[in-house]
Amino acid sequence: MTPATPATPATEPVREPVRILLCDDHAVVRAGLLALLGSAPGIEVVGEAGSGEEAVALAAHLRPDVVLMDLQLGAGIDGVEATRRIAPTGVHVLVLTTYDTDADITRAIEAGATGYLLKAERPEELFAAIHSAAQGRTTLSPPVASRVMDRMRGAARPTLTDRERDILGQLAHGLGNREIARALFISEATVKTHLGRIYAKLGVDTRAGAVAVAKEQRLLS
Repeated sequence: MTPATPATPATEPVREPVRILLCDDHAVVRAGLLALLGSAPGIEVVGEAGSGEEAVALAAHLRPDVVLMDLQLGAGIDGVEATRRIAPTGVHVLVLTTYDTDADITRAIEAGATGYLLKAERPEELFAAIHSAAQGRTTLSPPVASRVMDRMRGAARPTLTDRERDILGQLAHGLGNREIARALFISEATVKTHLGRIYAKLGVDTRAGAVAVAKEQRLLS
């Protein structure tokens, strides 16, 4: 009887490291990132750029998995414009910056950035963000995510005219149409017209509903 052949243990497939292109106009910062990323498993820096134009050219030549992109790059195109030129090629761009203003975040995301990370994040967060970006997954620093959510909530809030806000405020005080008309020196017909518009904007059909939504969305001063 032929002895059974021992089973060959299954081996994990060898994963290729994530190939990174650094873009920062400060040589000292690039050197620090090179040293930091050199200690990270599964990450390989394949190039570094000191300007937006250089990043665009190297991204086309080296075809990295991820470009780690600063926003402020001195003379020439900035990080947003470089991102706008790189993103359509299929190379993922992960913004790494000290700036977290609404304008910077919006411009970078609209330009095609896969993620937006602040330089104050811990190294482990940076490593995780790089791996996520390589897979096309969005990663945002917590402060950036909060700003994005605040903007989304703000965009979802209905826009009321000053007069509509005045009438809504009177509603919240329990006044009827006649009392509102007297308080604001307008006709009852005008009050009814504004109420119809308020109801439509808030998606309600009652006075109580309008007041409830207004309080929930902080539309009342």
